[in-house]
Amino acid sequence: MQTTDAPGRTSRRRDAHSNRRRILATARRKLREDPDASLDSIAQAAGVARRTLYAHFPSRHALIADLARKASHELRQAFAAARTMDADPMETMTRMVLAAWTVGDHYRMLIALGRRHLGEDAIRTTLAPARAEAVATLRRGQREGVFADHLPAPVLAQALEALMLALAEENAACPWTDPTGEAAATAFLVAAGVAPRRAALQVQEVIGRDRAAADG
Repeated sequence: MQTTDAPGRTSRRRDAHSNRRRILATARRKLREDPDASLDSIAQAAGVARRTLYAHFPSRHALIADLARKASHELRQAFAAARTMDADPMETMTRMVLAAWTVGDHYRMLIALGRRHLGEDAIRTTLAPARAEAVATLRRGQREGVFADHLPAPVLAQALEALMLALAEENAACPWTDPTGEAAATAFLVAAGVAPRRAALQVQEVIGRDRAAADG
C-alpha cells in the first residue's frame, strides 16, 4: 500500500532544504568577504538559529566541504554546457576555461580555504571531473596539431590546472580588470602551445560571438 508523507513532515523537510540553501549561499558570500568568518556570524547573516546551522553543518570543515562539492558540480555543468558538437578543440578549450573562470570567481575563496581546511588531495578530487574533460580536449587538440605535444595530455592538463589556480588566487588577492576571464583564457591557451596572437583572437572571437547571441 502506498503511503504519503504527512503535511507537517513535508513542510519541515521543505523548510530544512530552504535553510540549507540559504546557509550555503550566505556562507559563500561571507567567506568571500572574510575567509575567517565564524559559523556563528554565518548563521546570523543567514537568519537562522545557531543550532539550525550546526544541524546541517556540525563543523567548519563540513560546511567548506559541502561548498567544494557544490563548486565541483557547477564546474561539471559549466564544462558540459561549453561542449558543442561542431566546435574544434581550441574553441572547446576556450569555452571551458571561460566557464571555469566564471565558476572559479564565484568560489575563488574555496581555493585558499580548501587547502587550509580540506587539503590538497581534496582539492584535486574536487577538480578531477573537470580535469578529465580537459585531458580529453587536450588530447584531441594534440592529435590535430592545435596544442603542444611535448607533454602527455594528463601531465599538460595538471600544469594548466596549476596555472588556473594561480591566476584565480592572484585575482582573489588583487582583483584584475578581467571580469570575463579573457586574459586568463588567453594565458591558458598560450601555455597549451597556441601562438599568443592566435590565442587572443580565439578568445575575443568566442566572447564576441556569445555577446552577440545574448543580445540578439
